[in-house]
Amino acid sequence: MRVPANSASGHRRTRTAVATAALLLPLLGAAPSAGAQSSANSLQLAFASAATEYRVPQSVLLGVSYLQSRWDAHAGAPSVTGGYGPMHLTDARTALAGATHHSEGTEDARGDSARAALLPSAQAPTPTEFPARLTTLPKAAELTGLSAEELRTDPAANVAGGAALLANAQKKLGEPLSDDPADWYGAVARFSGADDTATAEAYANDVYDVIRTGEERTTDAGQQVALAARPGVDPATAQLAETGLRTLGAGDTECPRSVSCEWIPAPYEEFGDNDYGNHDLGDRPASQSIKYLVIHDTEGAWDGVLNLVQDPTYVSWNYTLRSTDGHIAQHVKAKDVAWHAGNWYVNAKSIGLEHEGFLANPDAWYTEAMYRSSARLVKYLSKKYAIPLDRQHILGHDNVPGPTTGSVPGMHTDPGPYWDWRHYFELLGRPFDAPDAKRGHGVVTILPDYATNQPEYTGCVTKGEPCAAHGSSEVRLYSGPGEDYPLIKDIGLGTTPGTGVNDISSRVSTGQQYAVADQQGRWTAIWYLGQKAWFENPAKDPTAVRTSGLVVTPKAGLTSVPVYGRAYPEASAYPAGVPAQAVSPLPYTLLEKQKYVVGDKVPGEYYYAVTFTTDSHKVVVGKDLYYEIQYGHRVAFVRAADVDVLPSR
Repeated sequence: MRVPANSASGHRRTRTAVATAALLLPLLGAAPSAGAQSSANSLQLAFASAATEYRVPQSVLLGVSYLQSRWDAHAGAPSVTGGYGPMHLTDARTALAGATHHSEGTEDARGDSARAALLPSAQAPTPTEFPARLTTLPKAAELTGLSAEELRTDPAANVAGGAALLANAQKKLGEPLSDDPADWYGAVARFSGADDTATAEAYANDVYDVIRTGEERTTDAGQQVALAARPGVDPATAQLAETGLRTLGAGDTECPRSVSCEWIPAPYEEFGDNDYGNHDLGDRPASQSIKYLVIHDTEGAWDGVLNLVQDPTYVSWNYTLRSTDGHIAQHVKAKDVAWHAGNWYVNAKSIGLEHEGFLANPDAWYTEAMYRSSARLVKYLSKKYAIPLDRQHILGHDNVPGPTTGSVPGMHTDPGPYWDWRHYFELLGRPFDAPDAKRGHGVVTILPDYATNQPEYTGCVTKGEPCAAHGSSEVRLYSGPGEDYPLIKDIGLGTTPGTGVNDISSRVSTGQQYAVADQQGRWTAIWYLGQKAWFENPAKDPTAVRTSGLVVTPKAGLTSVPVYGRAYPEASAYPAGVPAQAVSPLPYTLLEKQKYVVGDKVPGEYYYAVTFTTDSHKVVVGKDLYYEIQYGHRVAFVRAADVDVLPSR
């Protein structure tokens, strides 16, 4: 007689089966010993055992888990939405909380000197009730008889809990516990936790894409997990109609069909003493081009953040992405200018994407579902507005320069060192270049292995205290070829550089490109903030790869040229009625013989919009041209008349 799947004894049987399931599975590779092999494959065996116990096809269980966590366990730490383990079972009571993204620090999100600084102090409300997508762990505990603690901390138990949820969803749909993965489309859609068909469909389609293409990787706990490709799987998509989910009103959103997207508008309203918010109406790209996509994290949970963006006295961004399932809300049309980046020049030429998450918690991890949804949205916007898919145009908020000297210290630092830029660009279909011996060697692309690159950070929880060890996209820079040398100093910050999680003064990030300045053994020097900056870059395990490209250097006879945080027109370009904006240099310089990688060549441009009525709004374009360069961790601008452009050598 079969033990009921919802009993504690049933799960004890499941865990016993893990020990014998190896007999049913091929080895993934040679190992030093049978014990080591079993240990490295224990998670794979847990998937096999849970699939057998709960009669869920193993490919479906593996596919769902990959979309949730890429099979990582994160050492039992919760995601940004209180999700645990390989199946991302959620318990919102343990979800992280923090200050809202634009309510901390001194950054003026609008960043326009022609208008008074906007420093909002709104707080996200604390929820009293949680949607079903944030309470799947208690439900899994009910179905399996396991404790919440086991489901949070034991990967095998977590996988069993996910299998139980899938089986329960299949039964509620009136579908058989079939061996054919194609028969589980509706259950997978329901597992997403979405309450609308569009989000559930996008999620299920992603899972079945993973099943068709297959995946294999080593997890953050050193587990070898593989899902064999099943290209012929044709899921029963008609089951979606039986899920009982609401039909989402997408409205006039600007999203690809491959994602779920709804319209939750940010208000364009007049209030107070002739003030207005929280964005500006425009006519992009007809009036001015869109050059940048800016990646943010919300520093808050989904529902609270949505409340804030609908407050006219707060700030705005174009899109918010949800972590649990990748659902997208659009708030500001691409033609209009949102207030999100802290630099008016960048705001006027960018689209801002906020991702549900927290910078300063390494294990407040993002789901694969959100990474994939974000990548599809970025690819769509890139194609629509001819935005190159590179790190000079796909910026983190931490790559946006301060527009003036006084604004530099207050600029934000999200999405931070734990955003996986390498994986993100792989999803964008633009993986960063591998080494090529035929190329020149005058430029490097920063490219550490995310999982094994674990620089020390401090201040995630307590000021000065070490953060938990975790993979990172960023590499630390020193003033000489060794860790005994001081860290590189950013004179614009006016502080002593350190290892704080928000201290970007001496860090470079995956995908960024810099001109090579020197090489000594395992150490490479680049030009960075007007200095030689060194990082360890061993040949057998490189943290950067050599490539080639265009660089700028001061024109002959110039010992230094100014560096700018915005590319504004010359004073003579401004028409009557539009006050000329200062072309104010930052406290940095580009010195003779130094070289910096070119991102783009642009005319000086300023969008004048300081009144609620749009009749006075104007786009001013000058004759002066600028080059965007990768100057430090943030990009910057130099006047084209001051520099020569050369191929790197």
